[in-house]
Amino acid sequence: MPLLSTILPINSVPDFSTALILFFALAIGHALADFPLQGEFLSIGKNRNIPAPKLADGDESPKRLWIYLMSAHSLIHAGFVWMITGSALLGFFEFVLHWIIDALKCEGRTTFETDQLLHLLSKVLYIAILAMGWL
Repeated sequence: MPLLSTILPINSVPDFSTALILFFALAIGHALADFPLQGEFLSIGKNRNIPAPKLADGDESPKRLWIYLMSAHSLIHAGFVWMITGSALLGFFEFVLHWIIDALKCEGRTTFETDQLLHLLSKVLYIAILAMGWL
């Protein structure tokens, strides 16, 4: 059941005002997941081009720690999309798209601004998918 289902009829095709409210909710979820919930450990550790931080117990990090951390970060985002829209499929799309977009940023192929724009455009895409009745 969508988090907003008590105030928005998300199961139906959203009208313009519902779409704006849904975008606002998704943008808030994105801001929470990308900033306070990411933290330094995830922010640094998800980038394979930066030396991995030590683990909480002080041990050295596994060689491919970045894959786990990028996936964990993307799962946090996917959870917000799933909770807000009520669609596990959109949550899965968010996991995949967020992983790819952040990997591009970590590889230096996009800027911070482009990264954030692509994330917000993905939320617009989810709303369009709902509006078209494809889910």
